[in-house]
Amino acid sequence: MSEINMSELADQLLDEARAASSGRAALTVRGHSDHRLRHTVIALRAGSDLSDHESPGEATLQVLRGDVRLTGLDTEIGLTAGSLADIPDVRHGLAADTDAVVLLTVALRS
Repeated sequence: MSEINMSELADQLLDEARAASSGRAALTVRGHSDHRLRHTVIALRAGSDLSDHESPGEATLQVLRGDVRLTGLDTEIGLTAGSLADIPDVRHGLAADTDAVVLLTVALRS
């Protein structure tokens, strides 16, 4: 059993995202090839995004800091710190309205 300080990790990844030309940084903290769930912390600088991409399977997005917009099926929802949303099983994207950190949890397909 191990523990991760999510607040410290969020600070670190936001610093990396602010310095990165892409405006983002990420780290998978749990769930490599030998797990059923994968947890990835993603930091996005304000104005940056993850362009539309295919759904990884059943997944949720929890906003740890900031404000983001989750897009898919010609709709979008605004999410703020503390929000938890299902990720649509279609092409979707994520845009940061402010500096933001999210936790992506994906159920890995067998």
